[in-house]
Amino acid sequence: QVQFVESGGGLVQPGGSLRLSCAASGRFFGVYTMGWYRQAPGKQRELVATITSGGRRNYADYVKGRFTISRDNAKATVYLQMNLLKPEDTAVYYCNVNQVVDYWGQGTQVTVSS
Repeated sequence: QVQFVESGGGLVQPGGSLRLSCAASGRFFGVYTMGWYRQAPGKQRELVATITSGGRRNYADYVKGRFTISRDNAKATVYLQMNLLKPEDTAVYYCNVNQVVDYWGQGTQVTVSS
């Protein structure tokens, strides 16, 4: 069982910034990957970015150069700094922990609109 506390979503104008955070706790330990995915209305859930325990990062092409993922292993917390936001970034953003199986947060809404 894994519990998540997500925060940082909201409404922002195009070109603005938001920072998401997700603190995970529960039955996982050792090496695991943390990440963020998103799902827009009528679309499938898609990768945003992941980061391994060793700090290796992977970004989807559509967020490269705008979003930065980081993590604090001591706190089991992952962050997503989102800059230069676009209306197409509007979605529910889900925190993920992967250690053999996937664990998902409840999601936080990000809306980019003028």
